[in-house]
Order: sequence, then structure tokens, then C-alpha cells
Amino acid sequence: MDTTLQDPLVGQVLDGRYRVDGRIAVGGMATVYRAVDTRLDRVLALKVMHPTLAADVSFVDRFIREAKSIARLSHPNVVGVYDQGADGAYVYLAMEYIAGCTLRDVLHERGALQPRAALDILEPVLAALGAAHRAGFVHRDMKPENVLIGDDGRVKVADFGLVRAVDTVTNTTGTVLGTVSYLAPEQIEHGTADTRVDVYACGVVLYEMLTGAKPHSGESPAQVLYQHLHEDVPPPSAVVPGLAVELDELVASATARNPDVRPHDAVALLGQAREARAALSLEQLDAVPPQAHTTEHGHDNSDDRTSVIPRAVRSVQLPLPTDGDHNQQDRHSRQDQLNRTSILQTPPPAPPTAPDRRRGPDPRRRVMVVVAAVLLALGLGAGVWYINSGQFTKVPPLLAKTEAAAKKRLGEAGLDVKDVKRAYSDTDKRGTVMATDPGAGERIRDNGSVTLTVSMGPEIVKVPSLKGTPLAAAKNKLKDVGLAPGMTTKAFSDEVRRGSVISTDPQSGTKRKAGSAIAVVVSKGPEVEVPDVTGDSQADATAELEDLGLKVKVETERIYSDEDKGTVVDQSPREGQKRLAEGDTVTLTLSKGPEMIEVPDVEGMSVDDATQKLQDAGFEVDEDRGLLGIFGDTVKGQSVEGGDEAPKGSSITIEIR
Repeated sequence: MDTTLQDPLVGQVLDGRYRVDGRIAVGGMATVYRAVDTRLDRVLALKVMHPTLAADVSFVDRFIREAKSIARLSHPNVVGVYDQGADGAYVYLAMEYIAGCTLRDVLHERGALQPRAALDILEPVLAALGAAHRAGFVHRDMKPENVLIGDDGRVKVADFGLVRAVDTVTNTTGTVLGTVSYLAPEQIEHGTADTRVDVYACGVVLYEMLTGAKPHSGESPAQVLYQHLHEDVPPPSAVVPGLAVELDELVASATARNPDVRPHDAVALLGQAREARAALSLEQLDAVPPQAHTTEHGHDNSDDRTSVIPRAVRSVQLPLPTDGDHNQQDRHSRQDQLNRTSILQTPPPAPPTAPDRRRGPDPRRRVMVVVAAVLLALGLGAGVWYINSGQFTKVPPLLAKTEAAAKKRLGEAGLDVKDVKRAYSDTDKRGTVMATDPGAGERIRDNGSVTLTVSMGPEIVKVPSLKGTPLAAAKNKLKDVGLAPGMTTKAFSDEVRRGSVISTDPQSGTKRKAGSAIAVVVSKGPEVEVPDVTGDSQADATAELEDLGLKVKVETERIYSDEDKGTVVDQSPREGQKRLAEGDTVTLTLSKGPEMIEVPDVEGMSVDDATQKLQDAGFEVDEDRGLLGIFGDTVKGQSVEGGDEAPKGSSITIEIR
């Protein structure tokens, strides 16, 4: 079942440019799609943040940081970023599309790899990370899922979504970012990261390639984290007997629990990896580990010894056998099959006629027949060649050439320029060819015409003046000029009405590349000073607040208080507690009046007993002894008769005689 059919983005065109053709993968932060740039007519990967996260400033910042970080890394082993933008609720990155699989797919398919293949993958990964480290960045989430292996064998590092500057603290909230199986001890314990956390993760990945399993395992992430903190990564030779000691030392160096003992960055580890490779013999490099999925397990890895990078099964092309009599015969049979399927075949020779026994053979006649047959075959072949190929030529490669150079090259190939179109491009230099129709390598008739599309460089537009424009209209104006609405923040303003734009960042008139995000500050209206309305009646409090432009909400549940019934006894927010703007709401809580409770009858009791009983009921007690009750100890009367009600907390006077 194709789950992409259920994805609302499939089939849509984002930002008027990127047609989404299918879903590749889904992560916790974004979904990756296969898409086509309709402007440049090229396939790319579109990484779209989940709309539910687009409202979170921290997630958007991290997402945009990924685009800026990778854009600064011009390296053949880093997945390139072409563009970044937003379309409504969709924030996206347009990235290089790699047709192939991930290292995780290779490990799942093949199990443990031969040391040669493991090093062939590790070295370009370290080269990519080394470029990032020297540029001042840390990846922080290295794992097999982020290592892409193209069908052509290229290795690229992807997903710089957690990238940060080397000198920044990576964890300020107590949340550990990254995947637990590849986290360095200092990431877990202190929440900080520098280039050495990537070195540690690469050591774990190397261990996994050599053994087919992760070094630490457990029933819960907490158990794995504990092992990273308190246990060294075991040597791979403990799982793969006979593995070279140089590989054990390489893993141990990269995964040292003390970061000061590790290589300081990926460039240093790359040097160690190359030294380890140089010290290994051919037998050690090509040794097949027991954990590899060989033909005994239903997979054939015979090409591992001949290919630099292990390919996914679907893209493997095995070489023809070259040794042994049987293989030699098999090769000849394959060549015979190719010969039998040639497009042009000469007809079989006519059966020989019986010789005229009465006359001797005529040598001249036989020579003429042979010559005629050869000429006929040549003529037939030439005709077929002309029909299929002779009247055609191929469009030469013209991309990145100047317009003049492209026209000259077409003229040399016997072709004309049909039309020259102009288009903006963020990646192609101004004045150079960015596309041709037909494309390079396609067949075209001699003297045919080719349409050139020449780059005008990145489209530069001015940020429009949006002050006083309602937010929805402001976003439309930005899109109309080719810009993208960025983050929206709110602020008080005495000049701009609520809901309209106060300013933009960058400010109006500034020139920016098309597709750039423009931050907008929206007015909350003038600031309103909230008055204290407690003690007022509901009507008076409501009128005072509404006169200031505030809305009033009255809690349905009232509370007992000494205030009269219906009087405001509480408000939220209170005076000076929070800054409000016109249209904001103040919640009022009203009084139910004092709580009335029954007064106990204490006449005839001793003073102490009567006082205790009244206090237990919720009253305060006053004594009236008069002139004759100075030495008395019996209650002769009380200010509120027993059985009557009085406000809770009020005073009851007892007469003592």
C-alpha cells in the first residue's frame, strides 16, 4: 500500500515552484519528499517541517539554522541545500536528492561489513564532518540513518537539523538531543557538545559496521545511557575473531569515555583511519566477518571485494566471471547472446548450388558474386545507420557555460539556437546556461535548434512597506513580491491599530533574495493600565474596565467574603500584574456575602467550655462580666441566641455572672 496517497502534500506545488511527487521518509521534526523544481526542471528532496511544530519559534529557528549551516558547507560529501522558504503553514528546505539508500539499509541487508567496505564508508563521512568542524559546526546526531549511499557509490552526510556552533552549549533545558545509541558520555552527563561528540558517534558507527551490532544494548534507553557513562565500548575483535588490532585501536581511540583522550575533531580521526588502513594487509581488509549475511543466509556479498562502497541489493551489478574454464565458457555464451541480439543482422548465405560437373567453376563469377553481396550488405547497413543515427547528432553539454560560449559550441556541432530564455536562479551564475531544450545528450536532427535558458542570477526584490497593513494582507503582499512571511511577534503601539503591522525585519526598502523570510511585528494596540476594581459592585467595575477598551468576564462561581453580596472580591490580572492591550480580558470574581452558620447555645456553661464551643463553631468570643461578674465563671447570656444564625467569623459576646 502506498502511504503517500494519504499525504495531503503529495501532488501539490509548494511556493508555486516545488511539485511534491512522493514521500521518502518521516521523522520527528519533518517529512522528506521527492519533488521536482518546476523552475529548473530538476529532481530534489524537499524537507518540510511538521505544521504542528511551525508555530514553535525554537523549532523553526533550528530548522532554518540547518539550512544556513549546510549552505556554508561546500563539500562533496555533504548533502547540499538549494533553497529555504515557507508556504503558509509549511516551512521547507529544498535539498539535493540522493538516489540510493542509507547505511542503516546496508547494515540491515548485509550485517557486518568487511573492513575495506567499512573504511570506504567511514573516510568520506569523516571528511564531511571535518569540513563542518573546521567551519565551526558540530553535527550532534551522527548515526547510520544520516549516512546516504548513492546508487553511484557516493557517500554523503545528511540531516544537520541539530547542528550548533562549536562554542555553544547544546542543552539548556535538561533535554538530551540525539540518538541514545550514539551519544557521547559528556552529552548525557553535562548536556554539552563539541567536535569530539561527533568523533565518539563515528567510533560507534565503525563498531557497528565491523560487527553488525551496536556496542551497548538494553531494554530501555536509560540502560543504554548508563552503559555509555560507565562502560567502555568493547573491541570489535571480541565479536569478530581475527579482526586486525589496528581496527580495535581505532574504535577505542574514537570512543574513549574521556573526551580529552579522543581525537580532537573528525580531521584528526580521518588521519588515524588512513594510518590504520595502510597498516592492514589485503587479507585483513577483505576478511569476511562471521556476522555478514553471505549466501548461506540468503544474500550474496561477493561484490564486496570489488566495489569501493557496498551497494544495496537492488543496485548491484556483478562483473562477468574471468577465471576458470567454466567461467570462460559462460562468458563466451553471454557474448554470443549479445551478438545474436544485435539490431542489424546480415541474412544467412544462400545454400551452395551443385557444381556443374560438365563445366569447370568460373572464378571471376564467384568473385563478382562475393563483391556484390558485400556491397549490398554495406549499403543496407549504411542505410539503416543513416535512418537510425546518421541524420542525428547529440546536444552537447552546455550547463554553466556563458551564453556566447554555448552558442559557439552549438555552432561547432552544426546546431542553431532557437530561442534564449532568461530565468532567475539561486545556484547558477548570472549569464550562464542553466538548462537546455532538448537536454544535453539527447538526439536532435542535424541543423536542429536548441532553446537555451540563461541565468539572471538570484532574484532580488525590495521589502515592501507594510506599516499599518493588517497581518493577512501583509503576508499576501510579501508573497506577491516573491518574499516569504517569517516569524510574527506582537508589541504594544499607540500609533498602529491592533492586528496591523508595526515594522518588518529587515525594514522596508531593503533588498533581499526572492524567497527570503521577512519577520513581522504586529500591533497589540496601546497598552492599558489595569485599575483595581476590588470592592466595587459588578456594574461599576464592568463600566470602568469597558471604558478602557477591556473585555470583562465574570466567574460563575462566587466566594464567601465579608463584602456585600455581588461585590468584586478578586480580579485577574490584578493591578500592575500584567500589561494588557485593548480587547484583552479581565476576569472578575464576585462575593456571595458572609457565610451564615448556626450559633450554639452556651448559657449555663463555664466560661472556658462556652468559649471553646463557640470558637469550634467558627466564631470569635468577647466577655461581658459587668460589675458583679468579676469573680464569676458561669455564662448567664449570649449576644446571639442559641439556634440563630450569624456570619462565620463574627464575634459573640457572652455575659458572665
